[in-house]
Amino acid sequence: MEDIEIPSHFICPISLQLMRDPVTVTTGITYDRGSIEKWLFVCKNNTCPMTKQVLTDFELTPNHTLRRLIQAWCMLNACYGIERIPTPKPQISKSQIFKFLDDVKKSPLHLQIKSLQNLKTVVLENERNKKYLEDNSSAIEFLASLVTKNNTNSNLVDEALSILFNLEISEKNMKNLVNRIDQEFVDSLIQILKCGNYQSRANGIKLLKSIYEVSDPIQLMGTRPELFNETARVFQDQISYQALKTGLKLLVELCPWGRNRIKAVQAGLVSVLIELLLETSDKKACELALVVLEQICRCAEGRAGLLDHAGGLAVVSKKIMRISHLASDRAVRILSSISKCSANAKVLHEMLQVGVVAKLCWVLEVETSVKTKERSREILRLHSRVWRNSSCIPSHLLSSYPSS
Repeated sequence: MEDIEIPSHFICPISLQLMRDPVTVTTGITYDRGSIEKWLFVCKNNTCPMTKQVLTDFELTPNHTLRRLIQAWCMLNACYGIERIPTPKPQISKSQIFKFLDDVKKSPLHLQIKSLQNLKTVVLENERNKKYLEDNSSAIEFLASLVTKNNTNSNLVDEALSILFNLEISEKNMKNLVNRIDQEFVDSLIQILKCGNYQSRANGIKLLKSIYEVSDPIQLMGTRPELFNETARVFQDQISYQALKTGLKLLVELCPWGRNRIKAVQAGLVSVLIELLLETSDKKACELALVVLEQICRCAEGRAGLLDHAGGLAVVSKKIMRISHLASDRAVRILSSISKCSANAKVLHEMLQVGVVAKLCWVLEVETSVKTKERSREILRLHSRVWRNSSCIPSHLLSSYPSS
């Protein structure tokens, strides 16, 4: 079959593919809807790709004339296997999206769930519709208020929470939400972690992470102990891998502040994190768990919790040189905290027995970060009188033991 030349005005300037739904931006340039929406709403650009002009309005006007020309061209070339592009269904406008939101606000309680489901269907239809809702702080605040004021109606809360979960709320709008609703919204999310279904708990922990990422130090230090308790339960219930990662990232945000390390210990998170490290070899989960555990071990209660667990020292040592440079660094930091602040005779003996000392000698022989080597050398020097001549260290590693 001979090549069929496609007219240049039928080609999307971004993707170099045949336009299926041509739309025009405010600069007058026409693009395929799917390509320009990805450029604007997924890639977060605010310019016209061809002219580089900043777009103050993201409204896309259907180019019906060009679409009919493309359809006619497809029909003329049907004998070459070209299929006619279907006429796209009309897109919902920005005003129509907010009409759906008004319907939710005005509906009686028994109809609000259906109205919310309609809104969710429209909003999640494409990135453009999501963007309109994401940029409207009052809409986000209203959805959050449904979560805080309807604790007895779990279905309504679940639907509102699902919409919020799927939005990429900007830092500015998230800060506005935190400042306006403050602790009431956080308390409602903690209650969802405690009593909600698995999907709502996963949605809730993601929103809590987003909230605490933009919170000020006072809010971070005032974190309720219940949040640590329920985060531990999310890990234990194995809700989902995504919820696990989100919960670990939440703890990374919280643990450095105030008495949050002690709250984490009291919630049993040291044991939960150790069990997680024993059960998984997933790189990201191990790295995050070690980051959190290292933060917790900066307090005496955290170190005591690690040493009380039969597998604590062993699993931390095991992760060195097994996962990544970051994991190795955090594991060595944990061992450094133990050796400096909690190293009684029993602990030093256990570090020999479970292979911690041998692993630290090994770190000095292999390629790793300078800081990790320095910490390992410091630990070995600190207790060289106890460890240096031990039969627990393989003979081929004794040459690596630093001189005191």
